Amino acid sequence: MKILVVDNGSQYAHRIYRTLQDLKAETKLVPNTTPVSELNCDGIVLSGSGVLLSAGAPMGNCKDYLDNFKGPILGICAGHQLIGEHFGGKISPASGNEGSTPEFGLTEITIDKENDLFKGIPAKISAWESHNDEISELPKDLESLAHSESCAVEALKHRKKPIYGIQFHPEVQHTQHGKDIYKNFIGIVKR
Repeated sequence: MKILVVDNGSQYAHRIYRTLQDLKAETKLVPNTTPVSELNCDGIVLSGSGVLLSAGAPMGNCKDYLDNFKGPILGICAGHQLIGEHFGGKISPASGNEGSTPEFGLTEITIDKENDLFKGIPAKISAWESHNDEISELPKDLESLAHSESCAVEALKHRKKPIYGIQFHPEVQHTQHGKDIYKNFIGIVKR
């Protein structure tokens, strides 16, 4: 079982890779320009980006992965936003508590729907945020799994495909149960 971490330029891409490695998953960090035909894996994680999605973040072949990769996909931060946008949702500047405000630091996340990604995770966790954009409107093919006071779509799932997205950063040490979320994704990939 192999999970590739698709590097979209996030400062946290290596943390995702290390977390999967610590959980004994066979993993590799690959550029987002890797053709879907060369992925040769069972699951992929789309990292965030150092550039805003709304400002044209270079997401390489990620849309092709969403359309043509047959295994489970987990999008983190900009990867999560790309999933929302690709399937017909809208991305807007983060609203935060003060209006259009970047969200950075710890926030309380409420898990709204029991699902495989959050299996065994408490209904409320403290998680690390680091984003300027967020999904402001979900399309019909995606459902929200979690929210926070400042972000309506902290996590999502495609209704028909094994595609998940998380706005916060489970790979960052400050996120409660972050490793457990990745462990659950590994379980989804193993099926």
